[in-house]
Amino acid sequence: QVQLVESGGGLVQAGGSLRLSCAASGRTFSGYAMGWFRQAPGKEREFVAGISWTGSSTYYGDSVKGRFTISRDNAKNTVYLQMNSLKPEDTAVYSCAAKRRYTNYVGASLTDYDYWGQGTQVTVSS
Repeated sequence: QVQLVESGGGLVQAGGSLRLSCAASGRTFSGYAMGWFRQAPGKEREFVAGISWTGSSTYYGDSVKGRFTISRDNAKNTVYLQMNSLKPEDTAVYSCAAKRRYTNYVGASLTDYDYWGQGTQVTVSS
């Protein structure tokens, strides 16, 4: 079992930045691929970014490419999502997810992950 806890959400003006964190506990973090997803009211959950267990591979959703950066610190059991140039349409609940995977594959589907956090709210005002 892996427990995931997100933090760092909040209210920010358009054009601003936020950094989300996802702290993992319970198992060896370094063997897990990690992902960030988001869900806005009335919309389906959307893939945002993913990173392989070593950090050597990353993958981004089209709507965030060039603005968001995913990274991880295996010594701290934490994955980060740096969000720059935020837009009102980025408003959503952001959740991190984990899958034990010792390859460089980075999944973008909900079924690519087994463990999920509760999420943190990000609100971008215009």
